[in-house]
Amino acid sequence: MKKHSWTVIEKSMLLLVALMLITGFVLFFTNRDLFMQYTVEDGLVEWLTVFGLLLGAGLCFIRFVKLLHKRSAIFLALTFLLGLMLFIVAGEEVSWGQRLFGIQSPEFFKEHNTQSETNFHNMVLDGVKVNKVIFTFGLIAALGIFLLIVPYAYRRNKTFQQWVDSWGILIPRNYQIIAFMLLFAITESLPHEKNSELLECGAALLFFLIVRYPLNEHIYNTTQEPIAVK
Repeated sequence: MKKHSWTVIEKSMLLLVALMLITGFVLFFTNRDLFMQYTVEDGLVEWLTVFGLLLGAGLCFIRFVKLLHKRSAIFLALTFLLGLMLFIVAGEEVSWGQRLFGIQSPEFFKEHNTQSETNFHNMVLDGVKVNKVIFTFGLIAALGIFLLIVPYAYRRNKTFQQWVDSWGILIPRNYQIIAFMLLFAITESLPHEKNSELLECGAALLFFLIVRYPLNEHIYNTTQEPIAVK
């Protein structure tokens, strides 16, 4: 694979993540009220999170349209589903605009949602927090496999590499993996429950970089012949 040259978008997004984290830490140790405003629902950090998610979703949908009839059904399906997943997570993040438009929650969500809002990630069902099961344990496990195991296997096994490319599965670059690991370590060092907001924001922005500049970026080349499904 040819050497990757960093683009302005990559440098700008990494700088944005760094500034977001630095601002959070400075506010936490100097002005706790401003820190809470910074990380509050519908605050700057949350909207940056939505920004990163929607950028990734939009890019997936654009690729889906451009590659229609040029890639396999499974490739197109996974590309579309990734965009749909990112869009749904963005919608969940802002409770589908409920707070923005002043929409009242149905009784079901008032009773079973920890924030009494119309979203699913804050639901509590039979005493089990959906957020904890899916977005803590499940997401961490999935990211661990996606960031560490899959890239290693992709580089080591030619057959696995061809299978991944033919299905349109993204492979993160080394700098993206390192950035994610630093993000986890830095946010975990902040002794406050709102550190999760900084983690979510950084993860959304970094995941956009993986979507835009994966290691196997060539799979989206419209002039390239479709990769045979193995």
